[in-house]
Amino acid sequence: MKCIFSLLCLVMVSVMSSQAQIFQKTDWGAKAVINSTGVEVRFYSPSIVRIQKWPAGSDFNKQSLSVTKTPEKTKFSVAQQGDRLLLKSSKMLVTLNLKDGAVSFQDVRGNALLNEKAQGASFTPFNDAGTSTYSVGQEFTLDKDEAIYGLGQQQGGKMSQRNVTLHMVQGNTDDYVPFFVSTKGYGLFWDNYSPTIFEDKPETTLFKSDVGDGIDYYFMVGGSLDGSVACMRDLTGQAPMFPLWTFGFWQSKERYKSQNELVGVVKKYRELGVPLDGIIQDWQYWGNNYLWNAMEFLNTEFPEPKKMVDDIHNMNAHLIISIWSSFGPQTKQYREMQPKGMLLNFGTWPQSGMEAWPPNRDYPSGVQPYDPYNPEARDIYWRYLNKGLFSLGIDGWWMDSTEPDHLDFKPSDFDLKTYLGSFRKVRNAFPLMAVGGVSEHQRGVSSDKRVFILTRSAFAGQQRYGANTWSGDVNSSWQSLRNQIPAGLNFSLSGIPYWNTDIGGFFAGSYNRGWGDGSGAKNPLYQELYVRWLQFGTFTPMMRSHGTDVPREIYNFGKKGEPIFDAIEKSINLRYAMLPYIYSTAWSVTKDQSTMMRALAMDFQDNNVRNINDEYMFGKSILVAPVVHAQYTPETIVKTDENSGWNKGDKKDNKAVAVDFTQSKSAKAYLPAGTSWFDFWTNTKYNGGQEITLATTIDKMPLFVKAGSIIPFGPKVKFATEKKWDDLEIRVYEGANGEFSLYEDENDNYNYEKGIYSTINFKWDDKSKTLTIADRKGTFPGMLAERKFHVVKIAANGNKTEKEVVYKDKKVTVK
Repeated sequence: MKCIFSLLCLVMVSVMSSQAQIFQKTDWGAKAVINSTGVEVRFYSPSIVRIQKWPAGSDFNKQSLSVTKTPEKTKFSVAQQGDRLLLKSSKMLVTLNLKDGAVSFQDVRGNALLNEKAQGASFTPFNDAGTSTYSVGQEFTLDKDEAIYGLGQQQGGKMSQRNVTLHMVQGNTDDYVPFFVSTKGYGLFWDNYSPTIFEDKPETTLFKSDVGDGIDYYFMVGGSLDGSVACMRDLTGQAPMFPLWTFGFWQSKERYKSQNELVGVVKKYRELGVPLDGIIQDWQYWGNNYLWNAMEFLNTEFPEPKKMVDDIHNMNAHLIISIWSSFGPQTKQYREMQPKGMLLNFGTWPQSGMEAWPPNRDYPSGVQPYDPYNPEARDIYWRYLNKGLFSLGIDGWWMDSTEPDHLDFKPSDFDLKTYLGSFRKVRNAFPLMAVGGVSEHQRGVSSDKRVFILTRSAFAGQQRYGANTWSGDVNSSWQSLRNQIPAGLNFSLSGIPYWNTDIGGFFAGSYNRGWGDGSGAKNPLYQELYVRWLQFGTFTPMMRSHGTDVPREIYNFGKKGEPIFDAIEKSINLRYAMLPYIYSTAWSVTKDQSTMMRALAMDFQDNNVRNINDEYMFGKSILVAPVVHAQYTPETIVKTDENSGWNKGDKKDNKAVAVDFTQSKSAKAYLPAGTSWFDFWTNTKYNGGQEITLATTIDKMPLFVKAGSIIPFGPKVKFATEKKWDDLEIRVYEGANGEFSLYEDENDNYNYEKGIYSTINFKWDDKSKTLTIADRKGTFPGMLAERKFHVVKIAANGNKTEKEVVYKDKKVTVK
């Protein structure tokens, strides 16, 4: 009997031991080997978990280029139920199937969020330029009725990214970020930098990458679209504050050809009294293409660059200048980097040493991109940038071709060696490394001037580098304008909050033909498109006019008193009036991980808004419904790319069109359910949950304010910091309770990171019709000791009630 009992005990111990060996609990989660595949579940926080899979017997140790967060100590439980291993934090339940290795995710209430597909992981042996590795993929199952957003910026015009296939390789007008958020309240970041396919079909959703030693992704539970974006920023870095002047109006074109022309544009704006905060110098200030991106003013048309910068600063404007990710063979940078193997030998822009079009291949430019993955190469890049341009006082960087341009592509180009392996392995992270190199170096030498980078491409985590991404060299067409809205919204939902577009589109040459003076700015076809694009640009994180062929400065479109000039000026003035609102919203982006351009699904539980691709919220209060169809002129179809767009002579002339821009037109807009809305222009109140038709004019697009909103309006100025905010208009839109926090600091340094800033909280109680202005919190040098608030209450019937309030940093109640 004793022997039988001992035998039973031995069998039980053996079974328990074999079961226990199926997985190993770690300090951060658990590991297991299942069907020859290693699997690790690792909590980075209660809301974020990392899933890694790799072929058993191989090593998979990866230092992420995007992720900056290290795992925080997270309380979690581990329990086994048959073939299932359950890991539970305070925010989610992760289930690992110990039989097939599939992982599923639930919230703490047991609601299913996302499931890996059974046998959905794939590892295909791959020879990566002589290194044995894998192509890796993972399939997931999504609910048929959930919407997903993000995945970077594409020009397809879609809002929800369901039923799409994306070939993720960075391009001129497409920026890929392998991260999406779901209306079910979660986000998924596929942490891989090689060319990747994202494919969503009714039966499966797939990420598949060319190169990877293993599968590596992060799942995060945010509870909402906002919350999931906040998790992504927690994982990959927070967005810093931009200087106040970056939120003003910016003028640019391809390109100002002399120092006198550049300075003259700023002078003209000042003479006209039209607000302007910055001007941008595009390429070729360095001279010929063999000196491409020399980061010096070698062009004889710019003889006194320091004086040029000082002249612009003396007019209270700022200068941003074009720099590239490549160098011509006669530059100092090329000659220093080339012997060290720091250049990537593939076709890039420009293709010829001659400026004429088409490129003369008999005289190749020899321009090559540099290797930004190499820390020494990034050091060299900054050393020349600092000496040649930053030392002159230039205020920011226009980092062009950060994807970079990859022309005449050959598959063997991916075999090129970088500091971190093959170019294929790290391809899509090129913009992250290039932008990050400049940002980190500037932060290392100056805390008085905030980093501001305008860049053409982006990757996950780039928000931490003080960069605003623009949508590339898009066409000057109505369809292109329509595409920009969902492009910008999905980009913002990829965790990167700062985005803008070339106002008017980049390639506008077709509007010149048929006009005697060669100026498409006098062509009504282009005038209407430009005005509507500018109105949209007023409500983006950066308001920047730019493009080729058609000059974009306001005075090219006419003069004061004429409909087009006045419409342009009206939008620019509105932008400046909203600066207190915009700057405070920027603070909520930095402090609270908020988003400035907001898809309607972020704020409204209204299924009708999930796929709306032509409206959005700007901040939490303003609904923007741009006019994106021609109302006064016929729409012109323009199709170009980065090659054909430069060809000026192969299109038909436009016919002159007689247009009366003083006529009234109409447009439709959908107002989300769950709140009431006020027409910004007339104060007419509408109930949400309906589509309305309202009158528009060339100087006015549909614009609404959510009931319960509190919006500060600033003084009329010619540049952002011309006047202190000592007499703000505070508009209160009744119909719901509301709050707003007015943020102020020194406008352009990093002292805010040390707590040197102030906030004033406004709270509206709709029932008692009382506005409470709280005690001011915080201080900074130069802050106002006393100010006026001109409070304007907008009632449901459109009537206004106005009161003057003297505020001395102490609580005030206004009834």
